[in-house]
Amino acid sequence: MRICRTCAVEHADTTAVCAICADERQWVPAGGQQWTTLDELAAAGHLTRVRELEPDLFGVTVEPKVGIGQQAHLVRTPVGNLLWDPPGYLDEDGIRTVRELGEVIAIAASHPHMFGAQVQWSHALGRAPVLVCASDMGWVARPDPVIQSWTGSREIAPGLTLVQVGGHFPGSAVAHWARGAAGRGVLLGSDTVQTNPDRASLTFMRSYPNRIPLSAAVVGRIATTIEAHAFDRMYDNFGGTIDSDARAILRRSADRYVAWVRGDHDHLT
Repeated sequence: MRICRTCAVEHADTTAVCAICADERQWVPAGGQQWTTLDELAAAGHLTRVRELEPDLFGVTVEPKVGIGQQAHLVRTPVGNLLWDPPGYLDEDGIRTVRELGEVIAIAASHPHMFGAQVQWSHALGRAPVLVCASDMGWVARPDPVIQSWTGSREIAPGLTLVQVGGHFPGSAVAHWARGAAGRGVLLGSDTVQTNPDRASLTFMRSYPNRIPLSAAVVGRIATTIEAHAFDRMYDNFGGTIDSDARAILRRSADRYVAWVRGDHDHLT
């Protein structure tokens, strides 16, 4: 098993090029494809960190970062836990800490950029199912029997549901946790829906690094699909948080985006 240095997605040893990075939504370094391994990353001093974000929600990161450097989320429920957007690195300390928080009953990524070391995490956590949206199954670079497909929506545990909304990728998804934020609801938006630096608005893109937008129709569809679920707080996959009123902010942000791409504000440009 090898890991792409640019996105930190695991690959079978026979893979020559990371198709995820060669796609227009990502990028290959000027020096060409570069690979690493878990042993090399461990020798370089990388460590898995787990910290509590709120009751029953934990952030999982790697320091120094690997690949895209996402913050994974571990949602704890009475019947088992979800590891969302798994990192591209894991070590014994991180595995032990995750196990101590309860049984992981599912591992899932919002989209292929966030696959990370999903199969390796599964093998370390008792071969928990790795859920991949059927629309994005072709991007799996390390096939394994633990991988299962899903589409539309998938309930992981009571009140914890994956929802396919598309946009960034056809299978791009969010995770809705009804019991989060003291029962007001939490949305794990990854970068299917990305928080902005102002912490008061969101955005939507086909490609963030290459700045490729989505259409007004797609953004409207994403917002309508997500706002069917009740939530007050939202976390993205890079440490960004909308602490409260996130559902209303989603609608305002979508309406603003649609207005700009539709040309309503061309007189200001």
